[in-house]
Amino acid sequence: MLLVHSSPPTVSRRRVLGGAAALAILGATAATSTGCGATPAPPPDLDDLTTALDHARADSELATDAAAAARGSAVAALTVVAAERSAHAEALAEEIVRMTGRAAPTTSATATTTPAAGSSPVDPPAPTVKDVDEALRASADSAAQSAAVLSGYRAGLLGSIAAACTASYSVALTPNGGRR
Repeated sequence: MLLVHSSPPTVSRRRVLGGAAALAILGATAATSTGCGATPAPPPDLDDLTTALDHARADSELATDAAAAARGSAVAALTVVAAERSAHAEALAEEIVRMTGRAAPTTSATATTTPAAGSSPVDPPAPTVKDVDEALRASADSAAQSAAVLSGYRAGLLGSIAAACTASYSVALTPNGGRR
């Protein structure tokens, strides 16, 4: 039987230093990605998207309520606006999930009012086409301002939403569909 004596592998100083550097980088990356228990800062675009999401949800609900009280061709136009704004809310929520890895907020803080003592609860008047028109104008302005400061997909998404809101209030909700 022949025994071959083998020597342990030679490890150069360069290899040891390279391994140490790689471990240091890996450790630093792990520490910053987990934040050592700290919550990572929200992406800077999150506020713009959350605001647009709140507007889209509110506009959809407002248009649905207005459609329930409207008559004639306004019902169809308001129903379309409600569906479009609901689709905008869905697209915004999906982008928020993609961006943060968490579910989009369900609603923002809303104030609830209770009737004063001794007064009877009175249902507020149903929203009108004018109310929806004003809400869409505000949403279009807000989305356009946000789109101007963002870039990439998010800018395009908010720009598209601004354009859709503008088309809704300037064409869909005007008598004769905006024709003169």
